[in-house]
Amino acid sequence: MSNPHIRIGTRGSKLALWQANWVADQLRGRGANVELCEIATSGDVQQSGPIAAVGLQGVFTKEVQAAVLSGQADVAVHSLKDLPTEQVAGLVLGAIPARENVADAFVSNQAASLTDLQHGARVGTGSLRRQSQLKYLRPDLEVVGIRGNVDTRLRKLDEGEYDAILLAAAGLRRLGWADRIAELIEPSRMLPAVGQGALGIECREGDPTVRALLGQLDHRQTHQATTAERTMLALLHGGCSVPVGGWGRVETGQLVLNGLVANLAGTQVLKATASGDLAEAEKIGQQVAEQLLAQGAAEIIAASRA
Repeated sequence: MSNPHIRIGTRGSKLALWQANWVADQLRGRGANVELCEIATSGDVQQSGPIAAVGLQGVFTKEVQAAVLSGQADVAVHSLKDLPTEQVAGLVLGAIPARENVADAFVSNQAASLTDLQHGARVGTGSLRRQSQLKYLRPDLEVVGIRGNVDTRLRKLDEGEYDAILLAAAGLRRLGWADRIAELIEPSRMLPAVGQGALGIECREGDPTVRALLGQLDHRQTHQATTAERTMLALLHGGCSVPVGGWGRVETGQLVLNGLVANLAGTQVLKATASGDLAEAEKIGQQVAEQLLAQGAAEIIAASRA
């Protein structure tokens, strides 16, 4: 049988292209011929205003998914945290490879850590989840929105628009900019986004050749950990307009999930945790969601959308 020819659909940002090229290299190593197809998404085109205002679901994914469904591409590579929990008919999540560091990164030219940052400093982040937890940790700071790709945000910091910014450590490490990280804000202090640090690789449901190839890239622990996170998020009906955090991982053979729902002001922070066998990812996600809902998460989520 001849080597399969696979077209990977991807956004055109530096990070998206790094991720797509990484997947391409993995597939080439397994005998496939691979090319990349760059696709503009609504999240890329509309770069002003808060991301939540662009649309609640799929602003960085739906155009790439449409390309796979139409046959323009065979595979879609996403940052898993951008991928809505509702499955698109005709597509399957073929692989979730091993995860990068899940932590948020504190980046500043003025301070070595979040604790050292001066009173009233201006901190930029495009994530409502980060904003709310940052306000909880440091209510004295001026927390403001920021848009753009990783390199754009770093440039805005270097030009003095912000005293510090928060980014996903995974993106900085993948792009070779780990030296910009002043401090890793570990999940014990700030829960990451659901799926942060992981890739989600989709393909057509009826494409057994591609599905079989992608299956070789799947990392079971990462897949189950993020399944628990995404199950929790789906049951909370959370999206980019709601401050929700989740961190699943394997500890001493058990799948552990921490979940968080916060209000935009950072004055209400609900937390929950559950654990169990690796095969029980969906059950664990459901348990954490139920704990958060019992504490009043639905009211916080509704208020954040008002």
